[in-house]
Formats: sequence, structure tokens, C-alpha cells
Amino acid sequence: MRSVSPAVKQETMRIASGTAIGVVLMWVVFFFLHQVNPEKIPFDYTVFLAGIGGFIFAAGNFFLMGLTVQKVAAETDEGRARQRMQVSQRQRTLLMLAWGVVALAAPCFNGAAGIIPLLFPSMVIKIYYLTIGKAKLAQEKKDSQSADPTAGKGSEQ
Repeated sequence: MRSVSPAVKQETMRIASGTAIGVVLMWVVFFFLHQVNPEKIPFDYTVFLAGIGGFIFAAGNFFLMGLTVQKVAAETDEGRARQRMQVSQRQRTLLMLAWGVVALAAPCFNGAAGIIPLLFPSMVIKIYYLTIGKAKLAQEKKDSQSADPTAGKGSEQ
């Protein structure tokens, strides 16, 4: 395996951290829902195992996507790059589907607790963009405009 770029490492750590926080919050919600309705909402080892499994697949999926993007960025043939990205997406989707089937079918996992973490990376990305990322983009735009006073202005003919 080639060396992983610092950007892939950084973004994967961000997603993994956010997903881990999401899994812990999910466990807290399961705990409180179990207190309200213990007959229907379990809070046992199956919830914890499924959460851990969901975390591994969610963070792993993002890491594999990052590796693919890194390889595609180095690709000189656009058609080959597109094909590599499509194959990667299909394989990662099948991997997530396989985890979902196992999480739902295996009695050692709580199905909901196994599938919910798969949604966390997308949520982390959106929350990051709406908070920190949006501010960074605005600052970069402001910095580029102050460096080039004509940047961002329409043509005045």
C-alpha cells in the first residue's frame, strides 16, 4: 500500500472522531429509550457490538474512499480515473450492504444500532461544513480578495 496522504489521514481522523461521538450519543439515546420502554428497546451487549461494528464500517468506508480519491487524483487518464471511482463506489456500497445484512440478521447485533452509525460520516461532513468549514471558506475568499482587489468583481465595460 502506498503512503497515505496527510489530507486523507486528517479527514479520516475527523470523520472517525465525529462518528465515534455519534456512536456514543446513540448509546446514550438507546439507554434513555430503554428506560422508557424496556420491553421494546434493548440496551445490552448487542447494542454495543453493533455500534462498534457500525463505527468500523462507517469510518473504514470513508478511509477507503479517501484512498481511492488519492489514487484517482494521481491518474492521468480521465476515463480510467472515472472507472476506478465507480468501481470503488460499487465495492464500498456492497460492503455497507453486507454489513447491514449481517447487523440485521445476526443475533449478536442490534440491527438499528448497527445501521445508524453508517449515517454519521455524512452528518459529520454537513455539520463541519455548516460550522467550521463555511467560516474557513469565507476567510479564504476574503484573503484572496484582499490579495487581488479585482477578484470577485464583475466585468465593468
